[in-house]
Amino acid sequence: MKTGARVWVCDDPLRALQEAARSWRGRANVTVVGITGSVGKTSTKEAVAAVLAGSYRVLKSPGNLNTEVGLPLTLLYVEPHHQVAVLEMGMYQAGDIAFLCSIARPGVGVVTSVGPSHLARLGSLAAIADAKAELVENLPDSGVAVLNADDPVVSGFRARTAARVVTFGWREPADFRAVDVELRGMLGADLWVQSADGIRRLRLGLAGRPGLYAALAAVAVGRVLGVDWVGVERGLLKVSVDQRLAVRPGVGGRRVVDDSYNSSPVSLTAALEFLAQLPGRKVAILGDMLELGPIEADAHREAGRLAARTLDVLVAVGERAALVADAARAAGLSETYWTVDPIEAAFLARARSGPGDWILVKGSWGLRLERAVQVLVGGEG
Repeated sequence: MKTGARVWVCDDPLRALQEAARSWRGRANVTVVGITGSVGKTSTKEAVAAVLAGSYRVLKSPGNLNTEVGLPLTLLYVEPHHQVAVLEMGMYQAGDIAFLCSIARPGVGVVTSVGPSHLARLGSLAAIADAKAELVENLPDSGVAVLNADDPVVSGFRARTAARVVTFGWREPADFRAVDVELRGMLGADLWVQSADGIRRLRLGLAGRPGLYAALAAVAVGRVLGVDWVGVERGLLKVSVDQRLAVRPGVGGRRVVDDSYNSSPVSLTAALEFLAQLPGRKVAILGDMLELGPIEADAHREAGRLAARTLDVLVAVGERAALVADAARAAGLSETYWTVDPIEAAFLARARSGPGDWILVKGSWGLRLERAVQVLVGGEG
């Protein structure tokens, strides 16, 4: 039996974890970069961490540990040699991000977007915006808020923070503005960025519109924290396309784009746009989008219309996804199928695809579409 271990007995283990993280953060001499948004948190976190890692010793949230449990756990991994911690901040209800900020004390806050991902819980886009704005509202006067200039709600957060504001996007007058892009499919993209330093061409490992926004946010954070342009590009080249859109070899030479973790109207649109860039036939297994509240029906119908413009074959999965299938058929996509079973959906997609075809799998986490992915890559369902 081992001896000498310390054991703490407490009435509330979660609170104890949070208070331990709060105390440890207070002792740590690190700059914390907090990242939130309805879409793009994880890819932005990865891009920011990669850009900073060439100039600083960086700790980042593993996976998507962004909750009242995951963030404190991450902070407890801060060691004396760390200089920057890049932390993803999620939310379930109003006040969550403010609470995470009270523990992490970010000096830089990045907001990627505000969308309807939590509409069923929070009731309105205004309430979602208020919840996301808690990050910039809790920055110190000496801090920096990095905002997506193309999202009018996020851009409006400028008035809700005492910190300095730096913006990124495609529209003027963003401080770091994309002026041109050359997409290279799975190889990434070449991006031209205009800033106070002039126009710079950057080669990216990221691809698709979400990847481009993640890259722009990382450019902004990197330059704010003093990373030179060579270091910025070196970091962006290390971030691969598959941070969330994981491309996996499928059975029979198929190529599976695994985005089964979650879905929302914005992220689904981005995933289909990404798929549209790729050569060859395109198949998708699209599941329900949950927690959309009053826009649920319209959002699923619009997803079907977008799918009809992008896909050769659609397999819709889930009760709500019946609306996706109906709208896709009405828009002219004849090869449209519907089921409530992810395993059946996978076999439908396999039967109607062949070598070289792309199969996108995307839906809200509650549908467990990772089971479909397992069938498509040749594992157990």
